[in-house]
Amino acid sequence: MTILKISGSGSLTPGHPERGHTVGVEATTGPLGQGVANAVGMALAYEFMAKKFNKPDFEIFDHYVYAICGDGDLMEGISHEAASFAGNQKLKRLVLFYDDNGISIDGKTSLSFTDETEKRFLSYGWNVYNIYDVNDLDRLRMTLHETESSDRPCLVITKTNIGYGSPNKQDTAKLMVHPLVKKR
Repeated sequence: MTILKISGSGSLTPGHPERGHTVGVEATTGPLGQGVANAVGMALAYEFMAKKFNKPDFEIFDHYVYAICGDGDLMEGISHEAASFAGNQKLKRLVLFYDDNGISIDGKTSLSFTDETEKRFLSYGWNVYNIYDVNDLDRLRMTLHETESSDRPCLVITKTNIGYGSPNKQDTAKLMVHPLVKKR
């Protein structure tokens, strides 16, 4: 398989995930928000297959769909539509981690994104969890355990600092500029 590399870095965590390039990435996505819709589609497929093929004491389909999204993903309409559908269908094996760092390529997300994400997802019928310090691994583990008993999809809002620990760049859009692209 040939992988198109956008940059010379060879990063295993490119801006847009690429199937076959990073272990665990099951779909190549492009436009922001598309990954959320892909995750909802996967969760729907697993629910369908579980109902069709699982038998008492023999569950073939018993796993979860985990996805990570960022501010840009939740700004896009496709993520709203997919999240609404997931809540309506009670896709209980879907766990979406939202990296809420408040930064976009143009600066603070408040320039164009002022939604109350928690309220929006609650209105869609999701369970919502907040982790105010993403470096609190015990809290992350506890939250993951809690999502396993959910009867509907789960959004885990993680407050993060983009560029954590990087002097002069943490919590700024300076990290979003590709090294081969000149700053405007």
